[in-house]
Amino acid sequence: MKDRWEGRTQTPLLVLAVAFALAYAVPIVAPDAAPWVHRLCTHVEWTVWAAFALDYLVRLAFAPARWAFVRGHPLDLLAVILPMVQPLRLLRVVSTLLLVGRRARMAPQITLTTYVAGAVVGLMMFGSLAVLHVERDAPNGNIKTLGDAVWWSFTTMTTVGYGDHAPTTGLGRVLAVGLMLSGIALLGVVTANIAAWFIARFDRDDEVERRQVELLEALTVEVRELRAEVARLSVPPPPDAPEVPAPVPPAPISPRS
Repeated sequence: MKDRWEGRTQTPLLVLAVAFALAYAVPIVAPDAAPWVHRLCTHVEWTVWAAFALDYLVRLAFAPARWAFVRGHPLDLLAVILPMVQPLRLLRVVSTLLLVGRRARMAPQITLTTYVAGAVVGLMMFGSLAVLHVERDAPNGNIKTLGDAVWWSFTTMTTVGYGDHAPTTGLGRVLAVGLMLSGIALLGVVTANIAAWFIARFDRDDEVERRQVELLEALTVEVRELRAEVARLSVPPPPDAPEVPAPVPPAPISPRS
């Protein structure tokens, strides 16, 4: 039941995650939007979080060993509890990213490269929006536009850090630390994936070469044996060897008259 539930809810939850991304981005990109737009986006955010929380509870109910499920999915539990402790929009961003990431890794058709690329885009998008939301109204902040925020996220995730844009608030610096660590981790994953691909490729080439060498050695032994057999059969008999009489064919049997 648990596997069936996860298979059926994977696509709807990913669609809800996209809806959450839009609902989170609209108030930040368009802060002067109508109040009902902001209220609608807030309701969408909480609805998406509730859907992921319900998904966690259902998977917990279907799990054969519930305590083992809780211990094996600590990030899922943390993502569900965080918004209940302190309903900040930033915590809902972290919760949704964690839950979507966990469900994406469980999908067998999603390769590691696709997952890493999606993680990079998601972290850059949410990091840019979150730091813009925090730093836009800061007195000494220099991240005032979405372009500044995206540029800052890109330089931070790649650990380049030009220093032309930097957060000045405490929460903004916490976001910066998170993006730095995430960028280093994703870079390590990409490097390890490329190295593993080359190692696997070299192993396959070595295996093919080893099989070819074994086949050539077997063919060489067989050719030597055939040559020895041909040489033995082609040697003439010695002159004093007794002649073997030719076999006499049996007399034909005449039919009775």
